[in-house]
Formats: sequence, structure tokens, C-alpha cells
Amino acid sequence: MLISSVQLPLHGRRILVTAPRNYASRLSEQLIIQGALPILMPTIETCVLENFAQLDTVLQQIDAFDWIAFTSRNGIDAFFQRLESLGLDHRVLKNCRLSAIGKDTERLAAFGAEVELTPQQPSPEGIIAELAQIPNIKEKRILVPVPEVVGVPEPDVIPNFVAGLKNLGMSVTRVPTYITRCLDKSFYEVELNLIRQGKVDIIAFSSTAEVASFSQMFTSEADYQQCVIACFGPYTAANAKKLGVNVSIIAQDYSSFAGFAEAITLFFATNR
Repeated sequence: MLISSVQLPLHGRRILVTAPRNYASRLSEQLIIQGALPILMPTIETCVLENFAQLDTVLQQIDAFDWIAFTSRNGIDAFFQRLESLGLDHRVLKNCRLSAIGKDTERLAAFGAEVELTPQQPSPEGIIAELAQIPNIKEKRILVPVPEVVGVPEPDVIPNFVAGLKNLGMSVTRVPTYITRCLDKSFYEVELNLIRQGKVDIIAFSSTAEVASFSQMFTSEADYQQCVIACFGPYTAANAKKLGVNVSIIAQDYSSFAGFAEAITLFFATNR
């Protein structure tokens, strides 16, 4: 059915998307469906490791682990790309039980891997809560593929996740699987000026690292105080607030970007 853009709930809203390129397109698609005008300004990028020694050692000894806990799609992609580079396929994981969050389970399925645990609460904390219900989880060995963060302090999401797993009595190995790196603000002179001029309606953050990198691009919060801040779930929102960012929209359904777009739409429907 053909619908005039004027009738769409986010018609004419300029929404700045700070997610990395591979995520930004998926979020932008959901926003466009609602009539928004996404402005892509990735504040971080994800890329391959410069040194694979630690990851390769782990992959070649993968049978030693009872569980692998994936916390992001980037981690899944990097993990399986390196398996392939080493001439290994998903069958080497046959003795490991896998966990993933939300739609990331579909990504694992695309690599031919079977997911054992998808938490009802789509977060690392959700994984911990459900692992805690499994008998004899204590002393099980779990691998956590994580990003190597460059340019900002590591957000507390992964350290808290590792600590929670250890509190269950599990033996935890965290292994750098890809790099998350801040991007230079010099790329974004036009976009930053639009923000300062009040011509951006919403800034949409999907991770703490995006918020931290974005904050470094400004000398004062006053530069973007005219913008409504939206966060993809309560964990990103909580960390944004710790960084001094005033959050107005928090997606309650953070298992997919469709839920994020719906939260933004609902905000403007109720704040006309």
C-alpha cells in the first residue's frame, strides 16, 4: 500500500544514527519505514584485530569450553570469520553450548551453529540469570568473545558480565575477537554543525561506546541540548546518564532495532 510520507509518524524528523556502519543501515531502515530522515554519523567503527594470537590459541583449543557466550553480532561475525581463516568449521563447536542475545541467534544459525540459550531478557544480565538456573553450572568453562576497545575507556557491560559469570562459579575466559575504535570528529564537520544549530531532532545511541565517543566530539553538553536523546535499552541509557547525557527515550524492546524505532515513534506520538 502506498502511503504519503506526510502520514508517517516520524515524517520530517532528522535522526542522527551513531551506530557503526554495519548496524547503522539496519536501524536506518526501521526509521525510514516510520518516515524519518536518518543522518548517519557512526561515532565508532568495528574492525578486525591487529593481533590474532590470543584468539587463535583459544579457537584451536575450543573443546576445552563447555559454553560460549556471544554478546554481539560483531562478536559472532568475527569469531566465525576467524574460524574459517584457520580452516575450521562450525562442527568444532559440537561439544560447546552456545548462548546469544535477541536476533543474534539468527546470525549464529546462518553460520550453521545451534543456539542452546537465548535469554528472555535480551542482555548479558539475562544470560547470567538463565545460566544460574542450570544445575551444575558451577565450574563449567565459558568463553566470552569481546571487543578490544580503543580510544575510550571500556564500557562496564563486559566487565560486569564476566564478574557475574564468575559469581556463578564458572571459569571464565574473555578473548578479544574484534576491535571497537572511536572515529575522529574531523570526519563530521557538517553533521556536528547541524547538531549545534538545532537542526537534528533526535540522537539515537545503540551502545555505551557510541555515547562515549560522541561526548568526546563536543566541549559542552549545551552543544546538543536541543536534541532528544534516545537509547537502545536501559543499559545503554544508564551508562549515558553516567556520562552526563540527558536521556528522554529508552527502548523497552531492545531485542531488535524495530523495537528502538517503535520507542522513538511512540515518544513523538505522545509528545506532540
